[in-house]
Amino acid sequence: MKIINRLVFVILAVSAAMLTTAPSSSAAGFSRPDELVIKSEFVFKNFMADPNMAWFRENVGKAKGIFIVPQMLRGGFILGGSGGSGVLLARNEKTGKWSYPAFYTIGSVSLGFQIGADASELIFMIMTDKGLNAMLSTEFKLGGDIAVAAGPVGGSAKVQIADILAFGRSQGAYGGISVEGAVVAPRYKWNSSYYGRDVTPYAILIKQSVTNPQADSLRALLPLPVIRIRSRNVQPLGS
Repeated sequence: MKIINRLVFVILAVSAAMLTTAPSSSAAGFSRPDELVIKSEFVFKNFMADPNMAWFRENVGKAKGIFIVPQMLRGGFILGGSGGSGVLLARNEKTGKWSYPAFYTIGSVSLGFQIGADASELIFMIMTDKGLNAMLSTEFKLGGDIAVAAGPVGGSAKVQIADILAFGRSQGAYGGISVEGAVVAPRYKWNSSYYGRDVTPYAILIKQSVTNPQADSLRALLPLPVIRIRSRNVQPLGS
């Protein structure tokens, strides 16, 4: 009985230590919002050039929003944690114009027997109004009220119906990428710092009332949707 008690104590002690050292949004390798924008641009280019991301490349222009997380850190022993920062750009439904970026954190903690660490590049395609509205809230959990699914990768991949599709590129000890249960929240201070005044995600993404030329090259990479113009059949005179 004493051995069991000691084992439980050790497990709890290690878990507590991991909670204090698990990667957080502030430990994702970025100290300024402009750095995150530059890295997001680099990651988006890599996704567009990846031969396994054919479906993503062909359909990204149809998304209502694109959430880019250049570095999602994950690692743990007994207790696993993950954390990162990302930028979200939303597309105006009428004009097709992409907004300037709003800044967010994403993170989760999961219990389980896990050993290893990795850094993943993630891009989320926001496919529904419900998914985009969730991103405008103060905080929400992926896989809760908002359905999230892995985006189709490779030639034989099938598309799943979800509010948000998650695409990832990862190298490390973990075999796959799981974002179920991850909590997403706005980085209000970074939004204010980047645009020089207090500004909400709604103002950035939906009203598109703020700009920062530093993000123009990232916005230029996002494809515009194809607008099909209905042609009218004009009958020649006298027919």
